Amino acid sequence: MQAFRPRQVAVLVGTTGSYGRGVLRGIAKYNRENNNWATFFQPQMVNDQPPPGLKKWKGDGILTNHASGVYAEMLHKFKVPTIRLRLNNHPKPFPYVGPDHAAVGVAAAEHLQSMGFRRFACYRSNSGSNPGLDQRASAFEAKIKEGGRECDVFIMDVAQMQSNRDESMKKLSEWLNGLSKPIGLMATNDERGMHVLEACRAANINVPAEVAVIGVDNDELMCDLSVPQLTSVDINAERIGYEAAAALDKLMDGGTRSADPVLVLPRGVVTRRSTDAIASEDPELNRAVNFIRENSNKRITVRDVVAHVQLSRTSLQQRMRDVLGCSVHEEIDRSRLLRLKTLLVSSDLTIKQLAKQTGFSSVQYMTRVFHAATGETPARYRQSQRM
Repeated sequence: MQAFRPRQVAVLVGTTGSYGRGVLRGIAKYNRENNNWATFFQPQMVNDQPPPGLKKWKGDGILTNHASGVYAEMLHKFKVPTIRLRLNNHPKPFPYVGPDHAAVGVAAAEHLQSMGFRRFACYRSNSGSNPGLDQRASAFEAKIKEGGRECDVFIMDVAQMQSNRDESMKKLSEWLNGLSKPIGLMATNDERGMHVLEACRAANINVPAEVAVIGVDNDELMCDLSVPQLTSVDINAERIGYEAAAALDKLMDGGTRSADPVLVLPRGVVTRRSTDAIASEDPELNRAVNFIRENSNKRITVRDVVAHVQLSRTSLQQRMRDVLGCSVHEEIDRSRLLRLKTLLVSSDLTIKQLAKQTGFSSVQYMTRVFHAATGETPARYRQSQRM
């Protein structure tokens, strides 16, 4: 009987960012479930040079999210199945498994649109420095323009930010000061989201009342350290790591390389204080929406909302449609769904308990509303979002 030989896999993933750490969790989960890899791994940054021990490594497959051309050229010389987890501009790219950056940009736009904003902005880096972030920004801008609105854009020079941060932040503050407000703004990652929040403080701009800010990656440490806490799109990094590991195993089994990238949809928007606002100059409408959101765990009705703001039902319905593009009942269900999505991923409550915690009248009604909005049942959504 032939002795079992674990596959030798080099895991060359940057560990300083939340994306890399999430990817590593997904890879580790896949390996625990299949128990057939011995890994070459060394903590490092995404732009580091290859570790010295890699030159003598002899193995079966590689997973990498490194960006440098030096890394790519070296990895091609190994002539083993390789999966990349980051978009780059190398002329001979490996098969890609990673975020659906276009879907990320759309999710950010839809979140800000749902808050009633009519003005929008994007804080992005100069094109070419990171193709994935370019795709996020382009998709965000396209979604805003699809709705008949314009999108102001500030392009950060990456080299200047690194060499003269104070000057770059001054320019960002000046740009923010010149924007018409209130406005909803997407930064193409959480680090840039922090830049915007810092620049707003320097310019005495209120967040989120004047500028609501959403980042990308859902780096929990970074988002919680932000002032105010930063709303962010969760790109589902753990799922990406798991799918990349599975794709690599197929290649090492002798499977053919697919020409199409494997794109993983974002998990959703994690709402925090930086977008905890509604873009409306109508105080009664603001009170109605805040009442709905604060009571998304209760079985409130349209009648309860009307009574709270002391408007006629017809008037409130019209104001809601004018600003948010939905009825009062639809906004109640939308708020409940946002709470339900969070609880499905973060809690172990049963489906029946979740229906009660999110104010739905029954499990059947909750399931019907959830399926209409997502195409999945709550149970299936929970399964797909958890690794």
